[in-house]
Amino acid sequence: MWLILAFMSAVLLGCYDSFKKEALDSNAVVPVLFLNTLFCSLIFLPFILLSTHTGVLDGTPFHVAQGGWESHRYIVVKSVIVLSSWLFGYFGMKHLPLTIVGPINATRPVMVLFGAMLVFGEHLNVWQWIGVTLAVMSFFMLSHSGRKEGIDFKHDKWIYFIVLSAFLGAVSGLYDKYLMAGVADGGVGLDRMLVQSWYNIYQSGMMLVAVLFIWWPYRHHTTPFHWHWSIIFVSIFLSAADFIYFYALSLPGAMISIVSMVRRGSVVVSFLFGALFFREHNLKSKAIDLALVLIGMVFLYIGSK
Repeated sequence: MWLILAFMSAVLLGCYDSFKKEALDSNAVVPVLFLNTLFCSLIFLPFILLSTHTGVLDGTPFHVAQGGWESHRYIVVKSVIVLSSWLFGYFGMKHLPLTIVGPINATRPVMVLFGAMLVFGEHLNVWQWIGVTLAVMSFFMLSHSGRKEGIDFKHDKWIYFIVLSAFLGAVSGLYDKYLMAGVADGGVGLDRMLVQSWYNIYQSGMMLVAVLFIWWPYRHHTTPFHWHWSIIFVSIFLSAADFIYFYALSLPGAMISIVSMVRRGSVVVSFLFGALFFREHNLKSKAIDLALVLIGMVFLYIGSK
């Protein structure tokens, strides 16, 4: 069940990346990110209020558990990690083709895989190792294909922004496993809805400070901000993708290395958007690379049954 949810999260995440690219087109990054965190907070605020003041959501997947500072301090740390990843990722995506950003982000599961093996002692079977190998090969091939578009990976700062975003995203994925794991398993044992609801709210507050004190005073000297409806869809698809992701991690037997790998299958969805709507180039060679991603996902699925 947790693997099926991981695939669902991947599709939603691909839509999220695609709408994010649209929202950032010739737009100011900081206010776009602030609005995304704000809308995400507004999506989860009713769940917090209903869980706190009523019993309507008791026993449902949408119930938000209560927690004091001993819980929220961990969530604040997650907010800082995720927001840092998003800042680098948003700036990088604004200046790079979607079909380049996706493959770089797709290296994230490799980082998570080794982190999960070192930190949580997770082990993969033969089928899963085959899937991981194929996926890793496809990711490197996709990155190589992107170089044909004239982007110098060694000297383009936006490439480094995306790489750093991917690294911080991997750290966040490992931290999620630590937060969700029970105390007996060496984790904190936090409620997944508590984490997802409040980390969005904390990020929104952090971005409000950034808008007021960093972007607003210099807004006339940078890229102007303009409203686009895709900003709302970014928040909707992200919230749905993360909700399913956290729920998958909360299920018994869920492996962060596999869940993270499958979620990076979102590159297939973003590839299709890049080809059909953004008219990006060098698609034939990238399509071959994407076929390896799909085959790798099949092996991962077989290995988890």
